[in-house]
Amino acid sequence: MRVVRCGVSKADLSASFVVFLLALPLCVGVAIASGVPAESGLVTGMVGGLVVGALPGSTLQVSGPAVGLTVLVYEAVRAYGVEALGVLVFAAGVVQLGLGVLRLGRWFRAVSSAVVHGMLAGIGLVLVAGQVYALGDVAAPAGGVGKLAGLVSLPGVVDPVALSVGGATIAVLLLWPRWRWGARLVPAPLVAVGLAAAVTGGFDLAVRRVEVRGLVGAVRVPEWGDFGRLTEVGVIGTVVAFALIASAESLFSAAAVDRLHRGQRTDYDRELIAQGVGNAVCGVLGALPMTAGIVRSAGGGTPSGGVRARARTKASRVLHGGWLLVFTALLPGVLGLVPVAALAGLLVHAGCRLVPVRQVRGLWRGHRGEVVVLGVTAVAIVVGNLFEGVLVGLALAVAKTAWDVSHVQVVTEDLGDAGIVVRVLGHATFLRLPKLLEALPGDRVVRLELGGLRHVDHACAAALEGWVVGREMGRGPAPRQGQGRGEGVTALRGG
Repeated sequence: MRVVRCGVSKADLSASFVVFLLALPLCVGVAIASGVPAESGLVTGMVGGLVVGALPGSTLQVSGPAVGLTVLVYEAVRAYGVEALGVLVFAAGVVQLGLGVLRLGRWFRAVSSAVVHGMLAGIGLVLVAGQVYALGDVAAPAGGVGKLAGLVSLPGVVDPVALSVGGATIAVLLLWPRWRWGARLVPAPLVAVGLAAAVTGGFDLAVRRVEVRGLVGAVRVPEWGDFGRLTEVGVIGTVVAFALIASAESLFSAAAVDRLHRGQRTDYDRELIAQGVGNAVCGVLGALPMTAGIVRSAGGGTPSGGVRARARTKASRVLHGGWLLVFTALLPGVLGLVPVAALAGLLVHAGCRLVPVRQVRGLWRGHRGEVVVLGVTAVAIVVGNLFEGVLVGLALAVAKTAWDVSHVQVVTEDLGDAGIVVRVLGHATFLRLPKLLEALPGDRVVRLELGGLRHVDHACAAALEGWVVGREMGRGPAPRQGQGRGEGVTALRGG
């Protein structure tokens, strides 16, 4: 008789606690940076574990509040009020559900990586610029440009005590992972924030701390009248931005997590449906939007996180949501000990990690056009907003692709008295027609070889036919001895 053991493995139990310790400060930090109560981030973390964690999709991917959506959520709360957040998140979840049901999840893989990295870089720059103010307990100006411009006058108004706490938090985040044994036991974010809370509490330092309102007070179920906001153009644009950016971040994270383990691969459509259900539930509770993040799932390059902590099944991500619920229900007062400057340091560190420095270096060596797309996308997000920046990046990526596809290479070989051989390679389109015609001399015998062409559009084909007809009518050079009139083109091959 075969005995089947039920329950949670020791590896999954251990991994769930590691992910909980990593997610706790991130949930609180993202909520504070988004302009909502700290408990709202914890509610999203709970839903990400208890609801999304139990649904089909990625086995080991962990969902929670999105660092990549922090800037957009903050602007939405400032524009429409915190009471409208639940409606926005709920509608974004419904959009994600629709995309998953229509099996459109795989198409997110077709988005240019330069646009994605540019989006993350723009978000990271705006996030860092905003959290630098929070490091010194100073209110941040509105808009990405305003935040960057205000950095000039910042040194004279920051609180040195708060700045020291934030700076020390960043130092711990950078140094703790170097101690591999310690980093395996406790994630760097928890160590950094915990030490900041202990030091500021032990020495009674006068710094701003997290305001605790309680779990029940943070939950706000949208009223029917709130759904009327969905008829506004700005609100619809925000919903679409929430849905598309959250979906892209989750699916790109799934692809990265799949590379870290040998288990079952992610079903992108099911994962999109799971994320949609999670965001719909978060919207009903008035909480933050969620994504699946590589930081929680893989540890962000540290020895922590679900995959690196040897998680085997989805039980680990479900349990991490349970740990968040237990902590918030039994120990809510602990959050009131956490300095806001420490959370700002945590998000400055996370924002810097969003800027793809290594990817830019690699692209610059072989694909400089991609670097241009990345840079323009990031700048557009900083100058404008996230949605407009992504649209600019996508448009530029399409234009670059069209330009690359139309690339044609013209190689000429001078044979002396025998004339010139002109070989045309690549894609001959109207965009490169001037270059092609300039390479065809009018005073020499020419052999035109088109065998290397992969595509010729109608405009280019018509121009070449016109050039051949013109040579045959005597507009070319005088025929060589032994040749009849019109033999200036000695070979016309390919197509």
